[in-house]
Amino acid sequence: MAESGRQPPSDSLEETSPTTHNFMIPKKEINTVPDMGKWKRSQPINKLVALLNTLDRWIDETPPMDQPSRFGNKAFRTWYAKLDQEAENLVATVVPSQMAAAVPEVALYLKESVGNPTRIDYGTGHEAAFAAFLCCLCKIGVLRVDDQIAIVFKVFNRYLEVMRKLQKTYRMEPAGSQGVWGLDDFQFLPFIWGSSQLIEHPNLEPRHFVDEKAVNENHKDYMFLECILFITELLTEEPFTKGRFSWEQRGRNAASMKTGPFAEHSNQLWNISAVPSWSKVNQGLIRMYKAECLEKFPVIQHFKFGSLLPIQPVTSS
Repeated sequence: MAESGRQPPSDSLEETSPTTHNFMIPKKEINTVPDMGKWKRSQPINKLVALLNTLDRWIDETPPMDQPSRFGNKAFRTWYAKLDQEAENLVATVVPSQMAAAVPEVALYLKESVGNPTRIDYGTGHEAAFAAFLCCLCKIGVLRVDDQIAIVFKVFNRYLEVMRKLQKTYRMEPAGSQGVWGLDDFQFLPFIWGSSQLIEHPNLEPRHFVDEKAVNENHKDYMFLECILFITELLTEEPFTKGRFSWEQRGRNAASMKTGPFAEHSNQLWNISAVPSWSKVNQGLIRMYKAECLEKFPVIQHFKFGSLLPIQPVTSS
């Protein structure tokens, strides 16, 4: 994934606190390939990636069960039980000792971010919980303004990889999917950040993300295109029938899933491809996320509020 960002200072996490943090306007500092090593030394970023690597390893250690149902493999509950037991220990590896009191509160958002163990499903509400997890780490000073690019393109991108592996390994069902009328059955935020990454790109325009060649050649560098690739991969994997369509009921086979028209299986994205610029795509997706996720009761009814992310009633002016 292509990244850029400001070099995080090399001072110890133990010296970081919300009250002493000096905020500043980020500026470009990654100008050459060797500069990449600057921000990669960020301790909290590396520790968060290590945390996610642990979750990934647990998937390998918890293979799917043989069961008659194709969806919702019950081995996910075994995997989740391990996270439920170890979440606070994992978060404690990221949070400095003087902030240990925050660990239980922050760890809850990590547990909420991987899907529901009862329904064995995953959706944008779980994704929002991981954003809340990162937000809490920002509020207690573990993550800083300097880390903002790495938070998206290193940490959140690694989270996406782990969640996609969970979805495919345990055949997780989409939680509250809007089917063909949704961007994607599982994620939303990477489309926002991914479209922002492509603003003012000299060659790639919104119309190109429905072009198979453009996606195949550029998906490793651009989050938006990686999302498109994952959608098409799910459509080709049998028996993983996507929530947007029951292809078997329509008499399709795996080959036709792979070659089927993009406009049919992802109509909302197809419409977005006609928008003239990535900046307009980005602005529209932010409005859509607010309306379709943050303001939807089926999503927010499951969101947890605490001292770091309190619920604040609207007061009349």
